[in-house]
Amino acid sequence: MKDKSESHEGGCLCGAIRYTLHGEPTYSGHCHCRSCQKAIGAGFVTWAGIKPENFEMTQGEITICETSPGVRRGFCGRCGSSLTYAGDDWTDIAVTAATLDDPGVARPTSNVYLDHQQSWVIIDDGLRKYEKLP
Repeated sequence: MKDKSESHEGGCLCGAIRYTLHGEPTYSGHCHCRSCQKAIGAGFVTWAGIKPENFEMTQGEITICETSPGVRRGFCGRCGSSLTYAGDDWTDIAVTAATLDDPGVARPTSNVYLDHQQSWVIIDDGLRKYEKLP
């Protein structure tokens, strides 16, 4: 059942893809794993999780790439913006927090995969720290 309490919209750089999150994110955190670094092209990516039933595509279609067994990353096939992450062992869908129209709704609470952290990335000591996923 969709959470009707609050909605947050987002989309890709070119505007071809739009989505809505119904309700607040279930989590938000910075992932430093090498897979995310390569997929995003940055030192880390900030993800915001949402229950699948609370994720709604409102425009366009996300292109899916299985980047490793059981891991599906979604992006805009037109502009290349990274948008989603889903995995066989995940119950939520993750969206790149920066693609939300108001990324402030996905305030990160943790850093994960710090065993892959780049030396030039400065960590906020106020956030929980995990070498791998908790």
